[in-house]
Amino acid sequence: MSTLIVLIFSFGILWLLNTYALRRFNFEEIGRASLALMLLFTGTAHFYKTDEMVQMMPEFLPNKLQWVYLTGVVEVAAAVGLLLTKTVQWTSIGLILFFLAILPANIIGSLKKVELGGMENGPVYLYFRIPLQFLFIGWTYYFGIYLREMPLKKKLHTNTSNS
Repeated sequence: MSTLIVLIFSFGILWLLNTYALRRFNFEEIGRASLALMLLFTGTAHFYKTDEMVQMMPEFLPNKLQWVYLTGVVEVAAAVGLLLTKTVQWTSIGLILFFLAILPANIIGSLKKVELGGMENGPVYLYFRIPLQFLFIGWTYYFGIYLREMPLKKKLHTNTSNS
């Protein structure tokens, strides 16, 4: 739940700040920046909520702590990659695959009632978490791939209508 709050709240604040003060960034950049902030929030949690995250890992996976650290580094690196124009699309593709890859950990965490981000509510949390994961995937696709591939004429219209 906190990830959704960070994503939506940061998007709203960045959009308002840009609309009424900065007037420098386009809709696509604001969407990517808010996703980057969410990834910084979740990625850094991998370094101070390690016990909870280790509990989410599948039993068959060796070196769980190292995987937690690695995925934290991946999330922080993806946050940076979303902000760099040259790496946005490849970062977005990798991030979509990453979100799909970590979905089982979220399911396992809910089944084990891990005390982290709502998973303590058990399997019922999955009714929220699974659609949330697909929202993150859709957000990544929309702001990191779709808007970047939109024809320039249409993109300019979108940018001026959102200012």
